[in-house]
Amino acid sequence: MQTPYTDSARDPATVAAILEAHRGTPGAMLPILHAIQDSLGHIPADAVPLIADFLNVSRAEVHGVITYYDHFRQQPAARHVVRLCRAEACQARGADALAGHVRQTLGCDFHGTSADGKVTLEPVYCLGHCAVGPNIAIDDKPYARVSTARFDALLAACGGER
Repeated sequence: MQTPYTDSARDPATVAAILEAHRGTPGAMLPILHAIQDSLGHIPADAVPLIADFLNVSRAEVHGVITYYDHFRQQPAARHVVRLCRAEACQARGADALAGHVRQTLGCDFHGTSADGKVTLEPVYCLGHCAVGPNIAIDDKPYARVSTARFDALLAACGGER
């Protein structure tokens, strides 16, 4: 799935529709946050008070959940999102060296976006293919046994070439 672009003009209506769709759902905080991010590409700051009011919790509680999980973004992502596995199995298979190459290639650290705005780099703590690491996902499509050369080829193929 490609990360959707953010259209701030539709944010309030989209958030309101998502909240309404979860009315009466027990434990709705995470489903709501996932739905908003899936629709808008991030959790806009303006959505936090709406979510808090809807769930009858404090804004701090909503903010705490958003910031606790690396998955949730508070800023829009670039057109392409590279997620690099940082879990132990991938680290044992060379993910640290790959992470260094990816950061240098993109010119940004984790949670950052390349200077040209094409690629956002995010850590992920398991893509479920531990035996064939290091693993990455580009726009939610997983890739296993990723070397530096393979990363460069995948990046070029998605249009995020450096």
